[in-house]
Amino acid sequence: MSYSTEVKQELSKQINPARHCRIAEVAAIIHFCGKYSYSNNRCFIKVQTENLTVATKYFMLVEKTFRIKADVLVRNSHNATYYQIVVTGRDNVSDILKSIKVIDDLGQFLDENNRISRLIIQNNCCKRCFLRGAFTASGSITDPYKGYHFEIVAGNEDKADVLSGIFSAFGIEPKRTVRKNNIIIYLKEGAQISDVLGIMEAHVAMMKLENVRIYKEMRNTVNRKVNCETANISKTATTARRQVQDIMYIRDNMGLGNLAEHLQEIAVVRIDNPDASLKELGEMLHPVLGKSGVNHRLRKLSEIAGDLRRQKEEKNDNEENQH
Repeated sequence: MSYSTEVKQELSKQINPARHCRIAEVAAIIHFCGKYSYSNNRCFIKVQTENLTVATKYFMLVEKTFRIKADVLVRNSHNATYYQIVVTGRDNVSDILKSIKVIDDLGQFLDENNRISRLIIQNNCCKRCFLRGAFTASGSITDPYKGYHFEIVAGNEDKADVLSGIFSAFGIEPKRTVRKNNIIIYLKEGAQISDVLGIMEAHVAMMKLENVRIYKEMRNTVNRKVNCETANISKTATTARRQVQDIMYIRDNMGLGNLAEHLQEIAVVRIDNPDASLKELGEMLHPVLGKSGVNHRLRKLSEIAGDLRRQKEEKNDNEENQH
């Protein structure tokens, strides 16, 4: 079972006790995966979905809210199964359409462009239920182990504006894109998606996502630490290798015996222990020396090696000029 299906199954169990909230959720499902007609010749409301969970939830909402038993039809098309929940009968259709503010008491359409009435989502509780219905009808969410992506196919500008307004009311600013002539409202940040799951009251799914976020954050922290330590080890190894090369250059071109006693001591210890840290080198000296002291002596050896190299280069240049 996909994570998206898990979320929708959890949401299907949420039946708000307040009638006005149930009406908001019914309105969302009808607007996002349904169609309706209210005329002298035809009166119906039809919701079609491939998701049995959505079909069941809508059927239950209609029955509990309006005391109407809808007809359920199963259709097979192009290797897919579709569930149609159909309400017929002028009185039944009228009750629902008036409740979701599509028609008035005289049966006249309130908006000739079939835009969603903002009257049904004035309260935050109704906004939650409308968002839940819209997601259930036309949304999806990616498994958090694979990535963070939450979207609802709004379809047109009006539905997109309604959804954006609801998100904004809860302090979330979604993004928009267009896919196959449909406007998509989506989120890509894990924290925002977690908040939306909480808003829709999918608390189990929200906890699962939060656990994944914590796991990913811990893993990323460990990876950063390992990468940092690896880089430090590499840097230390490179520095130690350069120090050994400098000491050997001094040995071959000047002789370690010509160094000051304290430099001669650290030179021998470093050559004999090329992988040792500064702290470990300091503990091998007599008397014991701290890291800063060891580093100072090694830098002095590098300066001496540098001077010897420059002197050799100058000598070679002079010899070439004489010839």
